[in-house]
Amino acid sequence: MESDNSGSFYNFLPEGCRLCYKGAKMVLFVTGICGKNCFYCPVSNERREKDIIFVNERRVSRDEDLIEEALLMDALGTGITGGEPLLRLDRVVHYIKLLKNKFGRSHHIHLYTALAPDRGVLESLKNAGLDEIRFHPPQDLLPILDRTDYRASLIESYNLGLSVGIEIPSIKCDLNEVISLLTEVNGFLNLNELEFSETNFSCLKDREYVVLNDTSSAAIGSKEAAQALDYGKLHFCSSRFKDAVQLRERFKRIAKRSARNFDEVTEDGTLVYGLIEGNCIDILKEIGVQDAMYEVMEGTVEIAWWIAEDLAGELNKIGCRVSVIERYPMKNGMIAERTPL
Repeated sequence: MESDNSGSFYNFLPEGCRLCYKGAKMVLFVTGICGKNCFYCPVSNERREKDIIFVNERRVSRDEDLIEEALLMDALGTGITGGEPLLRLDRVVHYIKLLKNKFGRSHHIHLYTALAPDRGVLESLKNAGLDEIRFHPPQDLLPILDRTDYRASLIESYNLGLSVGIEIPSIKCDLNEVISLLTEVNGFLNLNELEFSETNFSCLKDREYVVLNDTSSAAIGSKEAAQALDYGKLHFCSSRFKDAVQLRERFKRIAKRSARNFDEVTEDGTLVYGLIEGNCIDILKEIGVQDAMYEVMEGTVEIAWWIAEDLAGELNKIGCRVSVIERYPMKNGMIAERTPL
């Protein structure tokens, strides 16, 4: 099995995952409505069972929000998730068509569903431009999957030309029928490391799952459950990878496109700059700071951090407050660190 230093390993990597590794996959959360109540569900209280739309961390109220986010991160593809996306089928079809029309057929789109859609639904998705479908059957059906409606749904998806897979948490379970069915449709198996979240913590503890260590939210035994399987198209995605690689690479793509002349982009994809609070424009002009090296905001000036550091003593004397800011690169991104000078 191939491996990386984040603890992920795989024999096969679906196209949606390849783009994710590059940080080039946009996440479109089309609704929080679901009704399944899976004990391991990590969806936040802010989104769970609420009919709201997010693209990455941005709330969507109009189509332009989606396009702007895709342009901001130079997205090469989109993963559609929820909730249960297919409970809002018209919305899903609209967004697939919107993205394909704007960015072309090469913009790869995959969709997650816990349902077993019939041929009519699958045809509408395929005709809209869907490239890949990932099924998320309930855990109690996995040992008998070949005798459920999921069998027909996976086969119909395959026959329509969709890339087909099953994506579930990595939990010790009988997956013989899952692997048998996937072999039949040339499908992939994605296993996500089981991890604790604010919303599933109690449920996992009640089932006697234990956190791996003080620096991880992963559950003990989840990785080993995946390692015990033998399937040629298996991909295990670790909790650490999602945090340390996937998100960082997306931030770096956004930062590359959004950084101003004076922003410094860190290895983690955050932006570093100086912040001056107070009336400092006269001093900046007097010493000849180029206009491209600062931006005047409402009541503040954002400036190259090294210039702010050089001028901090002089600016403090006239009542200005000077700091170095590190923030996430999204529009109105959260401040990660503020260092007063």
